[in-house]
Amino acid sequence: MSTGFARVDERLRERVGQVRAAAQAPSPDAEHDPLAGYYVSEAEVDRLLAAVVPELPEAGRARLAGLAEAFALTAFDLDVVLTCLGPELDSRYGRLYAYLHDDLTRRVPSVDLVLTLWCPDGASRLAGRARLAPGAPLRRHGLVRLDESGDPQAASMLECPLRLDPRLARHLLEDDDPDERLADVLVPGVLVPAGQLPEARRPGSSAAGWEPWEPTGLAAALAAIVERTGTDVVVHLRGAAGSGRLAVAAAFCQSAAVPLLVARCGALAAESDPRCAELVGLVGREARLRGAATYWRDVDLLAGERLGAFVDALADCPGPVLLGGAGDWPGPEPPARPFVRLELARPDAPARREIWASLVAPASAADRAGRERGLAFDEADPPDPEALAGAFRFTAGQIRDAVAAATTLAVTRDPAAPRLRQADLAKAARSTSGRGLVGIARHVVTPYGWDDLVLPPGPARRLRELADQLRHRGLVHDAWGFGRAVAPAGGLTVLFAGPPGTGKTMAASVLANTLGVDLHAVDLATTVNKYIGETEKNLARAFEAAADSNAILFFDEADALFGRRTQVRDSHDRYANIETSYLLQRIETHPGVVILATNLRKNMDEAFVRRFGATVEFPAPDEAERLRIWQRIWPAAAPLGPDVDLATLAREVDLPGGHLRNIVLSGAFLAAADGGTITMAHLLQAARAEYDKLGKIVANGALTAAPPAPADRGRDPRGC
Repeated sequence: MSTGFARVDERLRERVGQVRAAAQAPSPDAEHDPLAGYYVSEAEVDRLLAAVVPELPEAGRARLAGLAEAFALTAFDLDVVLTCLGPELDSRYGRLYAYLHDDLTRRVPSVDLVLTLWCPDGASRLAGRARLAPGAPLRRHGLVRLDESGDPQAASMLECPLRLDPRLARHLLEDDDPDERLADVLVPGVLVPAGQLPEARRPGSSAAGWEPWEPTGLAAALAAIVERTGTDVVVHLRGAAGSGRLAVAAAFCQSAAVPLLVARCGALAAESDPRCAELVGLVGREARLRGAATYWRDVDLLAGERLGAFVDALADCPGPVLLGGAGDWPGPEPPARPFVRLELARPDAPARREIWASLVAPASAADRAGRERGLAFDEADPPDPEALAGAFRFTAGQIRDAVAAATTLAVTRDPAAPRLRQADLAKAARSTSGRGLVGIARHVVTPYGWDDLVLPPGPARRLRELADQLRHRGLVHDAWGFGRAVAPAGGLTVLFAGPPGTGKTMAASVLANTLGVDLHAVDLATTVNKYIGETEKNLARAFEAAADSNAILFFDEADALFGRRTQVRDSHDRYANIETSYLLQRIETHPGVVILATNLRKNMDEAFVRRFGATVEFPAPDEAERLRIWQRIWPAAAPLGPDVDLATLAREVDLPGGHLRNIVLSGAFLAAADGGTITMAHLLQAARAEYDKLGKIVANGALTAAPPAPADRGRDPRGC
């Protein structure tokens, strides 16, 4: 079978003969010519033409044939490719081209030489010249380059050298390394149809960054879309991080026996518009060379002119083109190509439980991370997939992240005999999910539990019911179907109302600690902005990050944001009402938990009250409740004096629990400076200071114990 180079050599012999016949005199004998090194002699030409014709490897011949279909090349185009490939395969072609150019420095074929070799008449030369125009396949796809940068400058297109692109040369010579310009764009590794998806206990840990879980049926749905619309389709796969966007693309390509190229949109975000279009075109050329589909990661990172350049450049990329992103498609649809959107929903509670169980259930321990590290499970605190699935609305990728991080915690704690605990998984899940709220809300960390809360029976019971409701949301909303029928968003908004210091923030912390999730308090100082529209943007960031982080979002002093809408008298009223309306919409569609705390319930807009899933009143404590607070407030190591009368304090100090904590702490500091034992006098002095701070008048006869004598100050705390 002819490699194609036999035809090149045959044309070269013909052209050499024509050049010789037109010569005025025979060339001198190179052996006796002192200038032999400065030109190609006739004898050398004969030797070069008599040499064995090089052969492309069998795979290279198949790839050459495949170029015509992939890039719509004609027979003339393939002859041009072979002519330009010659010097890459055998240096004798460079000498022959130099001879025909009558210039030893011109060792690559020029446009004129190519047309002379392959176009026997004027009409074919014109047709051949058109095939070398910028819009023709050879140059549009960058297969050959017209070098116009010579010195001196070429007088016309005919004199310009034609160079084969190095990537195409390597492709024909069975080298599959991609173009060097795509080093930061293409993710290393190509999915081979006959192979298997690489295992990755953690998304992104493998070279290709494979996501671990393919949502059931979506790869088949993608195949049906391609079959219905054709391979030229562009499909936007929308889903949260770890939802399986890449896994869907990979599963589809495996079923279709098509390789998959994975490209990063992040690498395009820093490029100028022309450079962005060039890189997209190079990725498209790579896909044509390999007969592959293309998956572009994180299209959300592109915006403005770069997004426009990206979309325009997709017009010349082979299909199917798959675009992965977390948000809605941010730009115009690619022109003249079918465009389809495919949504990847988060797994529901039963699916999340299945994924957690597949990774941490004791039955699978020998088959998972424990297989390599000898990891066992702590019998005192074993993993609970049901609780994890209910507390964290994770995607499959986020679950794998959390399990990997928890495994690291267990190994770090005891390298010799690591044991995975439920606490490790909950801590790793919170760490994994809270990153998006950094800089938006303040992470509230407290040790409070149910025993720290002192409330009347009604509010205490309502809080426990809330905890049960949050714990079993997945079962009721997803497994039982109430989410679709009654609560599509699946979220819960709760109002805590009561005077300052009655335990609203503590109750929110207790709920978060009970469920094993984070509590993030929205900082109004960084959220509210005087410029129109900025407050809504900041709130949108907070709600979006909270939805992804599975955290409880806590608004203290909520009436500052969620206040009643007023009659519009000026532009300030109008935009204040817009903010309130925006919050109404976000709360109703938020899939997570939002707790609003207010000291003035009557200031809350009635429209918010309708949307509250629950309201808990926090009344000021009565004497019996204050006594319980005084009894529970002391740390075990606190040096409490024998004269401290908690019943008297509960009767005389009529303040909520938050203020009682202030009194205890102030009394402790007074005692630390006055002998090291907390006495009744220290606490009464601190109580009077707390009343003064609040602007309250102490009733006659109350808080009358004398302060410690001055002589006692500075006494050694150890009693020496």
